[in-house]
Amino acid sequence: MLKHCLLALMLAGLVYTVMPAAVAQDTGNKDQQAAPSAAPPEHGYGHGHMDPAKRAAMLAKQLNLSSDQQSKVQDILKSERAQMESLRADSSVSQEDRHAKMMEIHKSTNEQIRGLLDPDQQKKWDEMQSKREEWMQGHHRGEPAPGPPDSSPPQQ
Repeated sequence: MLKHCLLALMLAGLVYTVMPAAVAQDTGNKDQQAAPSAAPPEHGYGHGHMDPAKRAAMLAKQLNLSSDQQSKVQDILKSERAQMESLRADSSVSQEDRHAKMMEIHKSTNEQIRGLLDPDQQKKWDEMQSKREEWMQGHHRGEPAPGPPDSSPPQQ
């Protein structure tokens, strides 16, 4: 079970971090690559690129977070976003190393968020992660899926 959770975290992190880079490369939009924080996408590629405040609000609703928890989650998500943007901007890092580091950042973020939760919230969080894992496995196998589950990163 732990291996499945870790796999889900890694896959979700991959989607959250690789998709925008791939799309930016495909479009050839140099301005977007040069200033990724100028106009971050808020829709389209899943919740990973939603504004940290919106992601925190979504989690607050789903997990019934206190205002203190929501504030802390938002800070964690802001930190994750900054680390990811910094890593994307670092052209000296190989794609493989970048991917591995992004997965580490995403995993750390998820662990920090889970650590803020009470036991009931952790149970719900774990269920959300399982659903995302199932969606990711189906998505990567090419099976038709209606869309990502309504949850934050596994969570990335």
